[in-house]
Order: sequence, then structure tokens, then C-alpha cells
Amino acid sequence: MQDVSSLVAQAREGRPRAVARLISLVEGASPQLREVMEALAPLTGNAYVVGLTGSPGVGKSTSTSALVTAYRKQGRRVGVLAVDPSSPFSGGALLGDRVRMSEHASDPGVYIRSMATRGHLGGLAWAAPQAIRVLDAAGCDVVLVETVGVGQSEVEIASQADTSVVLLAPGMGDGIQAAKAGILEIGDVYVVNKADRDGADATARELNHMLGLGEARAAGDWRPPIVKTVAARGEGVDEVVEALEKHRAWMEERDVLAERRRARAAREVETIAVTTLRERIGDLHGDRRLGALAERIVAGELDPYRAADELVAGLTRG
Repeated sequence: MQDVSSLVAQAREGRPRAVARLISLVEGASPQLREVMEALAPLTGNAYVVGLTGSPGVGKSTSTSALVTAYRKQGRRVGVLAVDPSSPFSGGALLGDRVRMSEHASDPGVYIRSMATRGHLGGLAWAAPQAIRVLDAAGCDVVLVETVGVGQSEVEIASQADTSVVLLAPGMGDGIQAAKAGILEIGDVYVVNKADRDGADATARELNHMLGLGEARAAGDWRPPIVKTVAARGEGVDEVVEALEKHRAWMEERDVLAERRRARAAREVETIAVTTLRERIGDLHGDRRLGALAERIVAGELDPYRAADELVAGLTRG
């Protein structure tokens, strides 16, 4: 058993091993997970969470690395969660984004962690919310969450980040992809990366046109900016950071940031409750209560919905 209070204290001091152990407890759904979350609760709420999403090949890892460099120049501590596809055999991450961010490996002000999705849809690992909480409590000023890059299912990042950045690249059909995937609804800042390629201006114009066709905005509403970058050379990255800071200021001025965080906490509680209930139902296989309900359904005495209501009522009574 780990000494949770000691780990939390060391994480607050910026010790990467302590942060790694806390996230490992989260990822492994350790019996100490509740103790970890209880210890972290008073220490959270300070980090600015930025989600980066987009189709595979648009340069998410390169852009994330460039943002880390920009924030470190400002003296900010940065945490990175790079969510990778899972191996169907081991459940581990197939591609470690830390390899592509090796230039920051020796920087004590940067913590980079690859997390496996472990089959979870939506572009994020199921443990991502708790891992973000660990980095927040560890003193990170900014947490960058890079999604797996699976395409149309990764809109979940919008529910986990304070600000969502959608990356596109010319020549990849991203304009059509944007309309299909619903990213016009989730993006707070749009980045056309690899802007030194042919078609970058056309991609930006097409995106701007589609944003203009979106739902009407009232005066004072946020209009997502479109920033062109060449992340591999660091070009345009400062403009992205500026756009992120403007969005954060806009949210704080209108209490949008607090509302987003309240909604995020509510979803997290709901997910934990549903997961707990599902585990308890899973333990019922072979249980006489479930078998009795199944017999009544087969006999035509009960419909499945009423049976489910009875089962849930029994579980909640303990």
C-alpha cells in the first residue's frame, strides 16, 4: 500500500515520481483511489485545462510540444496527458507521445504522461478526469490534453477541457471532416497547422465560411478564431497562446469557466455512480434475484423495463 499523504506532499513539491505513482493509482483503479481523490480535492481548481483534438496526421503532438515551449517561456508549469490507442493484447499505449516531446523530458517544470484509452471511445482514457486532477493538485498551471486522434468520435474532449483546440491541416479533407464530426460545435480555437503547405489559406477560408453558417451568435458571444501555424518551426504558436488567453478571459468575465467546471464535475460524479452500479450488477450474474427476474420475464409476468426498475431498487437498498 502506498502512503497517499506522502505521495501528495511530494507531488506538490514537483517530484515527478510521486505524480507518476498517483496517476498509476488512478489508471489502475487502485483500492486507494478514493483516498487519493479525497486528499487531492482541496488542492485542485487552479490549472487551466486545454484540450487538443483533430484527425490523425494534423500534428497534434508537434503542436502540443510547441505549446509547452511557449508556456515554459512564460514561466508556467505544464502538465501533458497524451492519450494513445490501446494495444488489444496488453491494454497499454501503442504510441508513446513522450518520444515526440523528448526535448522537454529533462525540464522539471514539465510533466508528460501517455495514457492508454483501453477501449474507451471518445478519444480519451476513462481515467483522464482523475489524471487531470492529479496534475492540477501537483501545481501545474496549464494541463494540455491531447486526444487519441481517432476522428469523428473524439468530441468528448469538449466535456473535459476548459478550452478546446481543434487542429486541421490542408490537403486532408478536414473541411468535410469538420462538418461531419461535429467539431464546429466543440472548438473554441481552430488551428490550421502545416500552413506552409499548399491549400492552407483555402482550408482557413472554408472553415471560416462553415463557422459563419453555424448557429447565430449574439453580441458579446465568443467567436472561435482561426490561427495558422507551422508547429514544427514554432510559427504562429504565440498567436495560439494569445487566443487561448483571450478565451479564458472571456469565460472568466461571463462566469462561463466556472459553469463549464461545474458541468464537468457533475459528469464525473455521474460516470462514477454509473460505473459503480454497473459493477454491482455485474456481480449479480448467477445471483438468485437476477435469475428470478429472468424467469418472470420468460413467463410473461414481467417486462424487462419493470424488471430493471426492481433490480435497481434492490441494489440501491443495498
